[in-house]
Amino acid sequence: MHPSVWLKPGILIIYGSALDTAPHKHHAIQLILPSPNASYQLNNTAGTGALVIDADVEHQLSMASGWILLIEPLSHWGKALQEKLAGRPTCDIEQQSSTMPSIAGSDDQPFPLLTPLFEQLGLGSYPNTFTSQPTDKRIQSLVSQLDKCINGDCVKPSNWRAAQVAEQLALSESRFLHLFREEMAIAWRPYLLWRRMFCAINALKQGSNATQAAYLAGFADSPHLSRTFKNNFGMTIRQALALLQLKSYSNLNK
Repeated sequence: MHPSVWLKPGILIIYGSALDTAPHKHHAIQLILPSPNASYQLNNTAGTGALVIDADVEHQLSMASGWILLIEPLSHWGKALQEKLAGRPTCDIEQQSSTMPSIAGSDDQPFPLLTPLFEQLGLGSYPNTFTSQPTDKRIQSLVSQLDKCINGDCVKPSNWRAAQVAEQLALSESRFLHLFREEMAIAWRPYLLWRRMFCAINALKQGSNATQAAYLAGFADSPHLSRTFKNNFGMTIRQALALLQLKSYSNLNK
């Protein structure tokens, strides 16, 4: 199996093998889909089939091979998965083996391959956007600006200080911070950090080394990026690059 990674604003999809993470938690809802005849270990408990892990739930995961999807909680798919969780930290989902997608020997985008599985899970076909959908137009505009970072028009993190963003939105800083948390169910600073992680992953995927990715995403240096990466994904940058067989190995720190 050839490891692959796809990244769009609001969603990270990984197809890989020999996944083994340290305990960690993150902003995203996680959907785990082991390959046929494969299993996973979640917090030392074995399981098979699809599994949903709620956002901000600490977990340790190992899996021989399969799919991992990280999805923003207030996105279209995130809300649908939250309904299945019904307040529980995790939820097993029965899965027909015929719906398990495989991309072995294929360079196709994952979404058409995953559509049958999404339909079985009640998620329907893939939406136009994968990011959270706030109702306030000012926060909508802000999220759209953040999306541009992944689409190639990156705005350096120095421009995302709360006071500056509030001024752009014609709000006081305190009002902006309150409104953002109210609309996004997460405070501005940790959400921005989460989006900066996506910027770093995108830079690595495009061939940047860890030092370059750290600079682009606003981290002090590659060790700072790697520590933050491990807190969010349970592995260092070096481990992630080895897992995904990417080539940005220079200037890495364990």
